[in-house]
Amino acid sequence: MSTSVNHLDERTRDSAELLEEIMPTAITLAMMLRHRKMAAWLRTEFDGYQDLEAAPPYRRQLHGHIVAKSPQYGWIPAPMDDQQKEEFGYMDLPEGVKSLEKICLNCKKGSGNRVLLAKEDMAVLQKQINLTAELAINLSRDVYCRLLRTVRASIYLWTQELMAAGLAGEHNHYSPEERAKVAQLDDPETFWRRAMEEVGALPIPDVREVGFFERVFGRAG
Repeated sequence: MSTSVNHLDERTRDSAELLEEIMPTAITLAMMLRHRKMAAWLRTEFDGYQDLEAAPPYRRQLHGHIVAKSPQYGWIPAPMDDQQKEEFGYMDLPEGVKSLEKICLNCKKGSGNRVLLAKEDMAVLQKQINLTAELAINLSRDVYCRLLRTVRASIYLWTQELMAAGLAGEHNHYSPEERAKVAQLDDPETFWRRAMEEVGALPIPDVREVGFFERVFGRAG
């Protein structure tokens, strides 16, 4: 199998490329370079985190807004005090990149995704605010997009370092000498921590919004 660091780098900056489609190539490259930590992190990001405690901070305690389902008005802001908002207004996103990207693609800019509270949390909060209505947390599209851009930026930063080390061009395999030259770059945490801080300044596109015809008829191949 052939892969190119340059091409992967270009794809991370191309808004037409879905992260879901980029990641298998990144995994292949990591395996070819014997970057086992990077490959494992990429696979987990792709598939989702079974162990929530292992999820990076960009997936944990993401801020949302609690809403209640009114039979008259639909979903409306729940009557909560600041302490309740602090306790219940955050959620984790352990799902894989594909499902998160799908949510983001199908959300219009300025909108979000509504997730029902866990039964236990809902029961506690319903009692506290004296409501029997269903309760959910609404996460904005921006929250999903920032998570996805952070993962994408991590791959971009990794490819930038690989190219800076001289690993450019098309390769069917890498020699032991080439692999040794970049062995220290098998450190996904370094890249995702940098991405968390720098994503706003990096040339990483936002997740595009799917138009009506694409939602109905699918993406042209």
